Amino acid sequence: MTDSVSTASAWRGRTRWARKRSAPLRAFIQTESGSAGVLVAAIVGALVWANVDVASYESVWRTAFSVQLGTVGITQDLRTWINSGLMTLFFLVVGLEARREFDLGDLRERRRFVLPFAAGIVGMAIPVIIYLAINAGRSSASGWGVAMSTDTALALGLLALLGRDVPHRVRAFVLTVFVVDDVAALVVIAVVYSGQIMMLPLGIAVAGFAVLLVASAFRIRQRFVYGGLGVVIWAALLASGVDPVVAGLAIGLSASAYSPTRGDLEEATGLVRRFREQPTPELARSATAGLTSTLSPNARLQTFYHPWTSYVIVPLFALANAGIVLDGSFLARAYAAPVTLGVLIGYVVGKPVAVIVTSWAVTRFSAGRIRPPVGWAAVVGSGTIAGIGFTVALLIATRAFQGDQLNDAKLGALSAAFVASVLTWVVYRLAALLSPARRARALQGDAKLIQDLIPEVDPARDHIRGPARASITVIEFGDFECPYCGRAEPVVRDLLTDTDVRYVWRHLPLSDVHPQAQLAAEAAEAAAAQGAFWPMHDLLLGHPDDLRVSALVKYADGLGLDPDRFHDDLKRHVHATRIAQDVESADLSGVSGTPTFFVNGQRHYGAFDIQTLTTAIEAARASSQNRRAGPDRAPG
Repeated sequence: MTDSVSTASAWRGRTRWARKRSAPLRAFIQTESGSAGVLVAAIVGALVWANVDVASYESVWRTAFSVQLGTVGITQDLRTWINSGLMTLFFLVVGLEARREFDLGDLRERRRFVLPFAAGIVGMAIPVIIYLAINAGRSSASGWGVAMSTDTALALGLLALLGRDVPHRVRAFVLTVFVVDDVAALVVIAVVYSGQIMMLPLGIAVAGFAVLLVASAFRIRQRFVYGGLGVVIWAALLASGVDPVVAGLAIGLSASAYSPTRGDLEEATGLVRRFREQPTPELARSATAGLTSTLSPNARLQTFYHPWTSYVIVPLFALANAGIVLDGSFLARAYAAPVTLGVLIGYVVGKPVAVIVTSWAVTRFSAGRIRPPVGWAAVVGSGTIAGIGFTVALLIATRAFQGDQLNDAKLGALSAAFVASVLTWVVYRLAALLSPARRARALQGDAKLIQDLIPEVDPARDHIRGPARASITVIEFGDFECPYCGRAEPVVRDLLTDTDVRYVWRHLPLSDVHPQAQLAAEAAEAAAAQGAFWPMHDLLLGHPDDLRVSALVKYADGLGLDPDRFHDDLKRHVHATRIAQDVESADLSGVSGTPTFFVNGQRHYGAFDIQTLTTAIEAARASSQNRRAGPDRAPG
């Protein structure tokens, strides 16, 4: 391959968001999906407890609990501490995910926010209209907020149960819609379902949030500062009459998200190395702080709080709120009650209609420039699964209703979750009956996804193995001294048995941890100058522990290369610029470790075993075929 004079033009016009790339939704989705079983168990536990001994159930959650400091204190029952206290952390995670989507996810391309925003807002408005129509003229009309918000954990849990029938892209699409849904629902809670507003405590909360923003801007990293400010903001909002769960969302939205840069990681490696040379407590603290500082505030908060909210707080909320007595007289009355019908029909009918109609309208009126990143069957399935409302529905119900109406709202939300789950299963079962090509179009769609790789593959410059006209291109950023790259090599060979796959290698020598990696990369380019890149590539990956100059010269001699030219190229670092261009590509593409794979320009997250990579390749192939086949249109 020949060196290009410059690759700057290939990167012109790219946004700086590309420099801050991290895994999009995979970790979030896995945690939410895994916790769905715990949440369902908590719901069942609450129903069993309430139906066995409703008196003890209510007695436990009405137990008073006080936090006192001198003459100042807060006394609430356990249910209120959960609903207004612990659930603040749930909305903190919602805010963190919303901010991460804007900084790192699909919403970093701002026009892509139009569809989930519209679907989220319309997906709240239509169920509310249905609820108000059924409850018109009744006191229960004030509880319209119960019919608004989708339960993210339960919805993603059901998608996980459906398994391979649901592509990862579908989960990403529904989550972006649900984030908008949750944020808007919290605004409704703060504005509509808060008490009388007291201005002085509200001013204290606003001032505390301003101090928190300043601390974040100056990158103050002491946790007690943010913890203390969070408690002050929460308590001030509680005293002001504004629902204090708003504090969680505000703090989450203020936490920026970004990937650690290669420079930050190299600096952290240096701190660890100094500790290795002189293991003192001071250097241990310095190394720990250096490693932590490479992560964004968003990532640190998400990592700590998300498992707690998903596996403990939300299930605890369900246990404290889902208990209702399900006897025959109650069910006969409740299923005819306007509150139950409004919630049930609002979710089961309103949500699917809203998501489907909004997706069609946005695609139609944007002339196809903005379209769902999934096919029509996945849009329908996203609409039906949006009818699973529980967590926020119950949170609003506890503020809007009491007595029988509260139980009616709970029954409506539980029934809607069951019906929506069945409808979603039916949609994906029907899609599974289609032929493979039609099923791929119905689920994957033909929308062009954001390209993570910068610059794109250039046949005149990149090292390519496999058929030139293959529809699938797998790109690896690698380091010849990296043991994991060596382990990935047999997997790559297996992938290349597919005659529709080509493979590209780009250099990313991690010199701070692999001292011979830079020279090995230059050796590969020196071999490329004599037409032997791939033979040298294979030798280097096969001998990651022996990359000294003498060994490199021996490898070149074994390949029949001109030894004098090869050695001279290494001595004068003739190909260092070529390596630097690949490293710059890695930086712009958000790559800081090896091996990192891209499939058709999109970064591959997760394992690099043959099964995982093959799944990613098949998804990319389906998308490529769908785009070549023309625009994806829903029936009718």
